Amino acid sequence: MTERRDVVILGGGMAGLTLARHLLLETDKTVLIVERRPSLPPERQKVGESTVQLAGYYLSKVLDLEESLNRAHLMKYNLRFYQPTPGRGNTRFEDYGQAYIRNFSNIASYQVDRNRFEADLLELVRRDPRFEIALGADGLEVELAEEESAPHTVRFRDARDADGTARTVAADWVVDATGRRRFLARREELQQECEIRHGAFFWWVDGALDVEKLTDRSRREIRLNPKRAVLGHLPPWLATNHFCAEGLWFWVIPLHGKTSLGLVYDTAVVSHDDVFSVEKATRWVCEHFPLFARDLPERTVLDFAGFRSYAHDCGRVLSPSRWAMVGESGRFHDPLYSPGSDLIALHNTVIVDLIRTDDPAERAARCPLYEQLLRGLFQAYVPSYAGSYDALGDQETFCLKYGWELAVYFAFYVFPFINDLFTERRFLPTYLRQFARLGPFNRSVHALLSGYFQWKKARRAERGPAAEEETSRDPVYFDFMELGPLRAAESTFYRVGVPIEEARQVVAEQVASLEQMVRLIAARIAAVVLGEPRVLRNRAYVEGIDPNELTFDPAAMAERWAACAGTDEEYPWPFDPSVLDRFDVSSTEEPEPVSAG
Repeated sequence: MTERRDVVILGGGMAGLTLARHLLLETDKTVLIVERRPSLPPERQKVGESTVQLAGYYLSKVLDLEESLNRAHLMKYNLRFYQPTPGRGNTRFEDYGQAYIRNFSNIASYQVDRNRFEADLLELVRRDPRFEIALGADGLEVELAEEESAPHTVRFRDARDADGTARTVAADWVVDATGRRRFLARREELQQECEIRHGAFFWWVDGALDVEKLTDRSRREIRLNPKRAVLGHLPPWLATNHFCAEGLWFWVIPLHGKTSLGLVYDTAVVSHDDVFSVEKATRWVCEHFPLFARDLPERTVLDFAGFRSYAHDCGRVLSPSRWAMVGESGRFHDPLYSPGSDLIALHNTVIVDLIRTDDPAERAARCPLYEQLLRGLFQAYVPSYAGSYDALGDQETFCLKYGWELAVYFAFYVFPFINDLFTERRFLPTYLRQFARLGPFNRSVHALLSGYFQWKKARRAERGPAAEEETSRDPVYFDFMELGPLRAAESTFYRVGVPIEEARQVVAEQVASLEQMVRLIAARIAAVVLGEPRVLRNRAYVEGIDPNELTFDPAAMAERWAACAGTDEEYPWPFDPSVLDRFDVSSTEEPEPVSAG
């Protein structure tokens, strides 16, 4: 017998369960999840705990899980980044330079224990009579119908049927949420390579790891630290803490009763064989970030796993023929900024809209627009991960990098999402045109930042490690919100329920603000490279910067400065560019003048 469902979701992890919840809340569709595992969540601990604003909003507000998230999980204190300070032993927390946002975000995000979250969500959706899940399903076969009037056919053996009889289900929609199995991408030959070549090893330990206590200081000294004036009093252990070096970072993520740890690395910088076990990874982390030697070797390990390679792309993830992909079954790039659940939220949002669009002609019009949107939002971050991952090795360069990326994220990801604009056809063409303008900016910025980092690295090598270690420096603390364009982007969080025309204006304003940020980055780098602070405020030099064509070329910078140095008119920055001056004490020694030619 052939059963009938409106939607069949292949896979019952976070992507599949959140899509089911979304459909049950906002449509009248019947939903069947087909899951090969015999029980959910699995016994092994699941990775991917950190969420950021877009996913935090989606889970709490769109899926109406705010109470559950606050009861069972930790509210997250943003992302925080640490770099070792040259000339210090870096055996104590206070030895590290810090970059952060001091206040909690107005849009809450969470540290999510994936196993607990998925167990609770499964229990919730099971209460709806329109939902069913088939656990322990095997022998999965899918026949995708080509005609609009014909249903797709899904066949599988249900573990609950003792005689092994296959179930046949006819469905209007099939959505692949099988994760790295990538069922539909393999079947339809849509798998594509991604230029990111990174690996990761991660493990979980018992108990909370408070990074602020990795020190010789007493509890009273920690509490009365004068640096509270800039750091504040909120607990840094609630953040996703990133300890960074060239081409790699180490995460520390708190969960209830345990801590998630993970080393992510460019495979050109770190060899898998050096870190691909708990023992090796612990030893490596303690050697490169010595403060962890105070804690990690004594911890009880609860579970571990890793990926030798994790990034992948997909030819397409949506079809007007009523199938789609969500989560890692489609695309995934890198965990640096916790984008995995963002991608799930974005995909689910447009998939639900397509499923409730009954008119085939309207669905056919929406589908390529949504595909363009999802591909664009994915590709925008590829230059960050593939082009300037080395910049994690220098605090100033990284702060420029992340400040730029976060401003783009706030204005072009979060603002449209919280205003339900990603499914608004009157808004998307304008949005996509403006977003496309950022593409050349983005590629130029990452190429410039990587060149700047390599220049700094070469200068440190010229001075030699002994000179580097002999130079005693104080750690630098930097609040990203000191960057004017980032404050402007964050202000869009408070522009909610805006009409389409106003939303278009907001996006246009943010493009102009981001162009100013590109000029700031380029002028700041030139000022340091040339050893000439006046560059940063020279109107002729700043206005001569082409945001679309940035390259790291010290001779060209010197030539341009020689042509502008005789002018005294200052560039009218709409924000304070001097907030970056604090990095002068820790970035390089005084640069030798660079001459044109």
